[in-house]
Amino acid sequence: MKKGTKIFLIILCVVCLLVAAISAYRLISILGEYNKAVEASNMLFGNSTQEALKKLDEQTFLSVFDGVPQYELAKEKLGGNIIDMLAVETNIFPSKGECRKMIQGNGLSVNKEKFTSVDGVLSEDNLINGKYILIQKGKKNYFILKFN
Repeated sequence: MKKGTKIFLIILCVVCLLVAAISAYRLISILGEYNKAVEASNMLFGNSTQEALKKLDEQTFLSVFDGVPQYELAKEKLGGNIIDMLAVETNIFPSKGECRKMIQGNGLSVNKEKFTSVDGVLSEDNLINGKYILIQKGKKNYFILKFN
C-alpha cells in the first residue's frame, strides 16, 4: 500500500471517529433535553413532588409553566398568612373565605404538596430557585408567586 493511501486512510479514520464523537455528544444532549421534557410533562400532568419541582433549573421551571399567571411580591411578604397572600396581595382568590374553603377542602397545593393549614405561612423554605412558589388552585389552575 502506498504511503499516501495509508495517510488518507488514517485521516479518514480520524474524521470518522470525530463524527462518531460529535454524534454521541449530540445524542447525550438530546437525551438530557428529552429527560427534562419528560420531567416537565410530569410536573403538569403527573404526580410529581416538591422535590422534583425544586430540582428544575430556573429556565426549565419557567418554560414548563410558560403562560401561567405570575404575581410579583416583595420577599418581606414571606412569613405572612397564606390566605392574606393569595386573596389580598394577589387576586388568585377573590376573597379570604373562598381561599379558606379551598384549603379546608384540600384543593390548594403549594409546590405540588397539599396545603392544609388555614393559619399556614409561606416561607423561604418554600422558594424554588430562591424566588418562586408554585400555587395550584384545584386541579388545573396554576399560579406563580415571584419574590424579589
